[in-house]
Amino acid sequence: MTQTPLTTLDEVQLLDTTLRDGEQMPGVSLSPEEKVDIASELDAAGVHLVEAGSACTSAGEREAIRRVADEGLSATVTSFARGVRSDVDHALDCGVDGVNLVVPASDKHVETKVGSSRDEVVETTVELVEYAKDHGLWVEVLGEDGSRADLDYLERLLGAGLDAGADRICYCDTVGAADPERTGEVVSRLADLGPTSLHTHDDLGFGMANVHAGLRAGADTVHGTVMGVGERAGNVALEEVAIALDRSYDVDTVELARLYRLCRTVSDATGVALPPNKAVCGTNAFAHESGIHTDGTLKDGTMYEPYPPETVGRERRLVLGKHAGRAGVKAALAEQDVAVDDDELSEVVSRVKELGDRGKRVTDADLLAITEDVQGRERDRHVELVDLSATSGGNLPTASVRLRVGDDERVASGTGAGPVDAGLEAVRAALAGGDGTGDAADGSPGVSFDLDSYHVDAITGGTDAVVTVEVDLSRGDRSVSVSATDADITRASVVAMVDGLDRLLAAEADAAGTEPSAVADD
Repeated sequence: MTQTPLTTLDEVQLLDTTLRDGEQMPGVSLSPEEKVDIASELDAAGVHLVEAGSACTSAGEREAIRRVADEGLSATVTSFARGVRSDVDHALDCGVDGVNLVVPASDKHVETKVGSSRDEVVETTVELVEYAKDHGLWVEVLGEDGSRADLDYLERLLGAGLDAGADRICYCDTVGAADPERTGEVVSRLADLGPTSLHTHDDLGFGMANVHAGLRAGADTVHGTVMGVGERAGNVALEEVAIALDRSYDVDTVELARLYRLCRTVSDATGVALPPNKAVCGTNAFAHESGIHTDGTLKDGTMYEPYPPETVGRERRLVLGKHAGRAGVKAALAEQDVAVDDDELSEVVSRVKELGDRGKRVTDADLLAITEDVQGRERDRHVELVDLSATSGGNLPTASVRLRVGDDERVASGTGAGPVDAGLEAVRAALAGGDGTGDAADGSPGVSFDLDSYHVDAITGGTDAVVTVEVDLSRGDRSVSVSATDADITRASVVAMVDGLDRLLAAEADAAGTEPSAVADD
């Protein structure tokens, strides 16, 4: 595509506030270990500044910030600080590199929130900036609710911060109330004062548009959160800023190939699911079901994608359903090393569409079962669930399974956060040799696997609801999607897991030319 100039900069810096503003999302609370993991992923991706939290919150929060600061990251690690000296002292105690000093800018915040005056806020800001700089901190001054502030006063306030020694100032659309025109007007004035950052929210859906307007007006740094997590409608999504600047404006930010891994890390830690239609990290971002789209994409990857999925650490995925065509079904079968003739392909496509018409997503296991039936083939199972029991009473949910693995029967138990987690751990233990640490009693090697995704849908209502569990599993470079339906979510989960492993091991055995009873080693 023709790239339109946006800024004179070759690189825009990103400040990630997932660990502070993102954690203010209702229901999200990150442990120190999770904060360190996310900060490490941000640093590996080349994020320039990481706001590790708000040191004034609690002793536990300070411990988490301190651990991030002690990781030796290349990124500048900062703490949020209100316009009071004790917040700066708490930040210093955590060993951070700098502070994001937030002071009230709009009259609503100056007068109603903190009960102060414009002159007093300017005076306090100058004192705090000088204090922080005297103690060796990098300082960014943010005018809270700056998008709704009197522009002359905002310019005076943030200019005073720069004169006092602040390293940069920040335009804050705190409640996501601004439009791109207002953003451009304000930032153009601020950028004339000194280095200017952008902090935008998405309450009007203008989060990204305001970032672009601000960069065009002279800003050089963008605050964002991974996946856009944050208060209310969230912050601008860091990964979307990065890919948009690269693809449309040839502006560097971070290592794009690590973006999906970063999103998965944040999703796992926060419990916020990746929306299927989300740019960069959504399940459907590089998924194709339509026969026309699939056929075109197989011929030319750029046909229906703005950039290759590998750019952001993804892979293309072909989804089967009622819109599937011959090319997509044939390609999906080829991924599973299954060959069909033209007549067989026509029948498989017909049955896939029939399942799709009933509102069902056709998983890899469904496709393989259909093809086996069309070709009149029977297969021996490599892994089969013989028995399952699970208990969730007390403080430690427990499950036990009996599996038939080839000619070997294995029994194991597991514990977890709930009965489903315990059931999956029991399967892992059984396949690892019965105790989770070694080979089976007969000396056959253990089996490892990765659970790439887990999704549950209730397909009936009421207390007797039936659920469908879908899982994506992988071993090495092979992956498979499987679903199972049952009134018991634990049984559905374990059955789906075991069926998926059975398919993976069968594919490995076929590729290696081994007997069905052989269990592949890693």
